Amino acid sequence: MDSKKISRSRAAVALTIASAAVLTGCGAGSSAPAATDDGQPIEVWARAGTDAATTYAALFKDFTAKTGVQVNFQGVPDLDQQLQTRAASKKLPDIVINDSAALGNYTAQGYLKTLDKSSVDGNDKIADSLWDEAKGLDGATYGVPFSRQTMITVIRKDWREKLGLPVPKTQEDLAALAEAFATQDPDGNGQADTYGMTVPGSTERGYLGWWASSYIWQDGGSYLKDEGDGKFSATASSAETQKGVTWIKQQFCSAGNTQPGALTAATSTATPFFQTGKTGIILTGPYNLAAFDTALGKDTYEVIEAPKGSVDNTVLAEGENIYVTASNGKPDQTKQVINYLVSADGQKAGMTGGKQPIVRVPVNEDVDAATVYNDPRWGLVQDALKNSSKAFPSAINFVPVKQAVAESLNKIVADCGADNITSGLKDLDTAINNELTSQNAKS
Repeated sequence: MDSKKISRSRAAVALTIASAAVLTGCGAGSSAPAATDDGQPIEVWARAGTDAATTYAALFKDFTAKTGVQVNFQGVPDLDQQLQTRAASKKLPDIVINDSAALGNYTAQGYLKTLDKSSVDGNDKIADSLWDEAKGLDGATYGVPFSRQTMITVIRKDWREKLGLPVPKTQEDLAALAEAFATQDPDGNGQADTYGMTVPGSTERGYLGWWASSYIWQDGGSYLKDEGDGKFSATASSAETQKGVTWIKQQFCSAGNTQPGALTAATSTATPFFQTGKTGIILTGPYNLAAFDTALGKDTYEVIEAPKGSVDNTVLAEGENIYVTASNGKPDQTKQVINYLVSADGQKAGMTGGKQPIVRVPVNEDVDAATVYNDPRWGLVQDALKNSSKAFPSAINFVPVKQAVAESLNKIVADCGADNITSGLKDLDTAINNELTSQNAKS
């Protein structure tokens, strides 16, 4: 690792330690006062842009009408940065709704209170596997599942049918379709201006590691292994992972199979290639379906079951949890908010109450996504979540692991002439194990 990356990593670690030290002052045994009810409306923050904030506003309006409990909701796009600022004042918002993958980072910084699963009304309506994702390294529960989703494979149906090609069932089929989209003028304009896959291959925010995970899992590979008791080990150099990375590198190194500039593209610059008719395949979240419907027309593309690798068709699952912060002094209001958010009424309100769903696939088993959205495509997402999905580990701070993966994979696929997969993944194992050691999570 170069000196600039080491400096940035040390700075990030220092910031984490500082925040943890600040919040420790709010905990038991300190001279600081215990969290108390300040008499103000319960404060709820969520990572939300303008459209998502309209849904939260409608949801909490319904909640207040039902319970009389007032809510001060803030949609905060730069949520983690703002939490750092509030941590310095020892007064976090009462509740934070954010990525399930944030749990490890938040517990390491001392942001959260533990929760009693049995105190949540309807806790048995939420799958045990989702509750397991809300546990920290110590085995305690630190979050309540709120929303989940999986990655989906979306392809241009009109292009595929024009070329007389079948729906891809395997990774090999998918690669062949990408090649056809790049070489056979599927849009019929006589120009060589179409490409196969939309790929966010940037190292920014670990995007390449995020995108690649589904394909690696489909070949039986992995980045790390949960050894139990809060300990993990790196597995990036396994034969299975090497197989998955070999397929991924082939896509980058086959002319036209990925869009121009894929190696440096974040999702914000990659997705428009599909949305504007330049690529014909995208692995993305279902939150993009509404935008694709508007830009392309619902009948021009299709959502398909993920093509299988050599093992299965596992896809990445993500979602949001409800977190109760260390400075929350409103237990009664908090319980009412949580109970509403995971109830059937709350889940449906989060799906339909504003301009953008904040509940993608409901965690409450009594709510069916395809029925609520009146859209069978969401049934595919729901089925994948239940039967063929996998989440990144949430008990550890997975962000630096994902970043290390993205940097290693980017280096591997950037050099098409090099035989660098085995050596590159061995180096990645070292980086992951070093990170696990720094988190006291190495087996």
